[in-house]
Amino acid sequence: MGTLAKNICQEISVNQKYKDKTYSAKQLAKDLGTNTRYISTVINRQFNTNYTSFVNKFRIQEAMKLLKDKRKAHLTIEDVSDAVGFSTRQSFYTSFKRFTGMTPREYRISPESDR
Repeated sequence: MGTLAKNICQEISVNQKYKDKTYSAKQLAKDLGTNTRYISTVINRQFNTNYTSFVNKFRIQEAMKLLKDKRKAHLTIEDVSDAVGFSTRQSFYTSFKRFTGMTPREYRISPESDR
């Protein structure tokens, strides 16, 4: 993996930029001292996806943890969606279903998803 790909992962994942609803490919490019076209190309080639799907993957992984965390059982699905950076309930549900094959509610109550 190239340096820019590692920096993209660092910024989005480790620095948890995925939780910021307003964080865009444009801002990522600015933070990494490059342009959005290059960011998009690297994400597409290195991770075989686009910027939005790349970021949503981290959001969904975080949401899955929150939905299964007994200490977070008081959080509504909307609270979880908001906490992981989705701007709309619909985009959260759509992305979650695409990534996991089930809705957030189904995932929360499913014994098979306990990890």
